[in-house]
Amino acid sequence: MITGSIVALVTPMHEDGSLDWEALASLIEWHIEQGTHAIVAVGTTGESATLNFEEHVAVVRSVVNQVRGRVPVIAGTGANSTSEAIELTRAAMEAKADACLLVTPYYNKPTQEGLYLHHKAIAEAVAIPQMLYNVPGRTACDMLPETALRLAQIPNIFGIKEATGNLDRARAIIADAPEGFFVYSGDDETAVELVLMGGKGDISVTANVAPKLVAKMNALALEGKAAEARAINEKLLPVHAAMFVEANPIPVKWALEQMGKIGRGTRLPLTPLSASHHDSVRVALTTAGLL
Repeated sequence: MITGSIVALVTPMHEDGSLDWEALASLIEWHIEQGTHAIVAVGTTGESATLNFEEHVAVVRSVVNQVRGRVPVIAGTGANSTSEAIELTRAAMEAKADACLLVTPYYNKPTQEGLYLHHKAIAEAVAIPQMLYNVPGRTACDMLPETALRLAQIPNIFGIKEATGNLDRARAIIADAPEGFFVYSGDDETAVELVLMGGKGDISVTANVAPKLVAKMNALALEGKAAEARAINEKLLPVHAAMFVEANPIPVKWALEQMGKIGRGTRLPLTPLSASHHDSVRVALTTAGLL
């Protein structure tokens, strides 16, 4: 079982938009040294929407090779075309990723039956552990709890990343989930409470800049040490907020640049963080002891 702090890792780029393989390797080593429990490669924070197929697979392969089995690697392989998602998922399995994270199909707004059939088709086509990913704020597509629980009956679908921040929804899925199906937070601000109610971890943006603190917070929450876990979360609340002053991953990449971890590169249509937000993000990082 994959548990704890699961960083939604950024994909470092040079200023011309080319991939920065040296910075990627360095980030991975830092995360492992800081105690991150697992890594998501090429999820939303990894700019999956701006990487082409070959780059997407190359980043997954590079992360797997750099990690060398020290922590689990989850490859983001979702797409709004079922056939493309199958192709990406198969490529991730061939790259020896431990699992895949599949976002609900974006833009085309399928029905709940369409969601079920989409994920069922991928799970049946590729025999790798798969995690559902529900983030309606970005996809305009909301997987309802009953659909998630229906998909939970498929053997290699092992969990869901719930990024709505709706704890009542997460609680309902946890209560009715079959054995071997787990709920993970995709919302840093509410992650501690989700884990304390029985979730298994946090797929985190904040972990990019505060890996040690997020790992400790999740470990404490998994142990049921609510007061200690909440105290760390309280310290990180300004950072959680700062990471979303503009669309993810714009703020987190700027923050990592300020920390000396990566360069300045992003790809259009994403842009560098607006100057009007520099001071507030810097203050949040400094207050949390990250700068």
